[in-house]
Amino acid sequence: MKTAHPEASAVELWFQDEMRIGQKGSLTRVWAPRGKRLVAARDLRFGYVYIFGAVCPARDTGAAIIMPTVNVMAMNEHLAEISRCVAPGAHALVVLDGAGWHPRSGLNIPPNITLEFLPPYSPEINPAEEFWHELRRNHFHLRIFATVEEVFDACCDAWNTALQKPGFIRSVTGFSWLPGLKPS
Repeated sequence: MKTAHPEASAVELWFQDEMRIGQKGSLTRVWAPRGKRLVAARDLRFGYVYIFGAVCPARDTGAAIIMPTVNVMAMNEHLAEISRCVAPGAHALVVLDGAGWHPRSGLNIPPNITLEFLPPYSPEINPAEEFWHELRRNHFHLRIFATVEEVFDACCDAWNTALQKPGFIRSVTGFSWLPGLKPS
């Protein structure tokens, strides 16, 4: 792991992950009166887009791009976007999983970012996972998308809505064990 640059005024802790959203919806559980079965529409088409997202709970902010596929090129674009969102003069420690498009070599890592990989099979320690659960719950459940473009637009709307709610990112991703955050 590289260390922060000596000229960095602060170190920001960011958490990165990807989420696939598509036309093939997921089933959800809802409460219904005893003896009643609710009916919900479900699409079976296979058009998808991927949100590459990173959140900084301490600053209550995030950075994202939406791509049609996951690969190293898309990850490089996402790292560049995170770099643009890091506070001026700060250095970002970006925590991410070991997905195939996160090779330890082959990524173009901006100078104001250091990557720290999570242990394998440990998504529960990545606060970004909780952020995805909230986006799915609040923006994507029981929805039918006619086109992939509608999926893309819905992803943009969901991400922008989350960023515009003061305190939302911190409330969802601000785990008590994170440095610099007060327990809720």
